[in-house]
This record gives sequence, C-alpha cells and structure tokens, in this order.
Amino acid sequence: MSLFRPDIDRIAGYVPGEQPQEAGWIKLNTNENPYPPSPRVVAAITAAAHGRLNLYPDPLAKAFRRAAGEVFGVDPDWILPANGSDENLTIITRSFADGPDLIAYPYPSYILYETLADLQGARHERILLQPDWSWDPTTTRGVVERSKLIFVPNPNSPSGNRWTDAEIEALVPPAGVLVLDEAYGDFADNPHRAEILRGSAGRQIIVTRTFSKSYSLAGIRFGFAIAHPDLIAGMRKVKDSYNCDSIALAAATAAIEDQAWMEANVERIRATRTRMFAGLQSLGFAPVPSQTNFVWCSHPTGRHKEIYEGLKARKILVRYMAFPDVAWAADGRLDGLRITVGTDAEIDALLTALGEITRTMKSA
Repeated sequence: MSLFRPDIDRIAGYVPGEQPQEAGWIKLNTNENPYPPSPRVVAAITAAAHGRLNLYPDPLAKAFRRAAGEVFGVDPDWILPANGSDENLTIITRSFADGPDLIAYPYPSYILYETLADLQGARHERILLQPDWSWDPTTTRGVVERSKLIFVPNPNSPSGNRWTDAEIEALVPPAGVLVLDEAYGDFADNPHRAEILRGSAGRQIIVTRTFSKSYSLAGIRFGFAIAHPDLIAGMRKVKDSYNCDSIALAAATAAIEDQAWMEANVERIRATRTRMFAGLQSLGFAPVPSQTNFVWCSHPTGRHKEIYEGLKARKILVRYMAFPDVAWAADGRLDGLRITVGTDAEIDALLTALGEITRTMKSA
C-alpha cells in the first residue's frame, strides 16, 4: 500500500533538461543565457557573502521590489519575489485553485503547468493550438468560461511565437485569474513592461518573470510576479516565510538595476537568433520564427531523435521534445528540436554538426 497521496502516485513528475556537470559541452538545451551577468551582480554577491549571512533575509524583499517597481512602472506592492519563476507558478496554483477547479493552458507549451495542477489535485484541460500556433477562439471560449486559472506562456515554449495583447485578454476567465508567464519576454522584438495590467482586465492578470534567461542568472534561482496589490497580498500568505535568500536578493537587485547590460546581451542574442534561423533553413530544417532565446525546428525526415543523438555524441546538447495528442501532427504526435541561441561560436559548431548529421542521413 502506497504512503503517498493518490495524486502523487498517479503522475510521472516534470523532467527538466539535462545538466552535465563535466566541461566540454555546448549546452543549447535549457535556454540559459550564454553571456555572463552584469559585473554589478558579482560585486553584490561578494558583498552579501561578507555580510549578514547569519541573519534571515528580508522576508518582503523591499530593496528588490523598489528596483523592480521602477523598471515596470508600478509601486513595490505590485511585486512578489520568488525562488525562481517556477515557485511563483506554484504559489499561484496553491493560491487560486483547489480540487474541483479547472486549470487550463495552451498545448503544446510548458508541461509544468499540468504537473502543478496534478500536484494540487485540480482538474486541468488543454487549449489545443493549431499548426500556426494560434488557438481557435470558438472552441476555446468554453474552456475559458469554465476555468479558475489559465496559464499562458508568452512568448510560448517550445514554439517561440508571441500572441498579441488582444488574444491574451480574450483568455481572462470571468471568475478566475490569467497568468501571463513572460519568462522569455525580454527577448521579444518589442518587450512588454506589464502594460497589460493597466487594461480593463488587469485586476485578474498576473505577469511572471524570471532571472534565469535575459539576466543570465539561472544558477541563482530568482523570479517575481507582477499583479494588482490585492492579488499579491493573498499570494504572500502562501509563500514560504523566507523564500528568497540574501545572496539571490542581492544578485537580483543588482541585475535589474543594470538594464543596459541585460539589454546589450539580449540584442546580441537576437542577432545570433537571426543568423541561426537562416542557417537552419539552409540545412533543410523548418524553424518557427522566434521571439525568444531559442528556436523550434523540424526536419522533413522526421528523424529528430536521431539528430538529437548525433549532436549529443558530438557533445552538443539540444532539447528533443515530443508532444502526444496533437491532432494536426503526423500520427497525432508532434516532435522536434528546441535549440537555445548560444554564442556565435557555439551556433557555428551546431550548424556544422547538423550539416554532417543530415548529410549522413541522406547517404544512409
């Protein structure tokens, strides 16, 4: 007899991307930033390490909230820091959904949303995306009306596309909350600054952000939510008392205060993304135009797992992903490669390896 809750026994759990610990790998599988964080971050971490680590950190993260509020044009009480963006998603799920409630999300997208619903014992339903990565408003309307919580990653993963504000606002449930997961928001050609919260539906929308991508701090684990203070106040009841440690708070505050450094790195990534997209096309792949720091692509052979394994044998990691129950895909199963935009040298190595692999497949 199992000692676990039935909900835990039933699910497989979320599986993160591979993280080899030895040197020599080109890591293009988990969308980390290939460039270092601001020098101000290193200085802030050093100062914090020599500071009051024997004491608890500020449970309200007042310094960070002030800095983030200035960047996004809101008062600090609109900001809720967390131990990574995923913790904010967990806090949100625990705050707004219970067993009978429905949690919805686009599919294919970030599968963690489904895992969070399962852990909470809530019902979940997919908003099925079409071949162009849009949803059908007619069939989606019923799901929206029945939902208590809707997660929307914008830009989306794994596709990299971005939906308009009008499309997003149409998903706000009448008696629930829409979560706009903007983990990759800074990489869009025209990044948002939480303007959507100022609209008519803003009191029912939560924007989440992470420091793992554009700020080059995946190793720190820090994220934050932006929402009306009434929502933030309720979510604060759910978070751990000291959910962000002193080192992470110091690093995140220094990082968000150096917008110029972050934006310069983002611009480098956008430029490499354009070159990478063209390179993939020249090799016969079909990449999806991206507003993120990764590109989703397929190959006409459909031998994506083989291509992934060929790259791995050359110590280049990309993310092979497969999504069942996609009606418009071959045999109802969509698979492909999600490839992080690395440095120019890393992308050169990737394209060379892909050329070798695809030529070998043709001759086989």
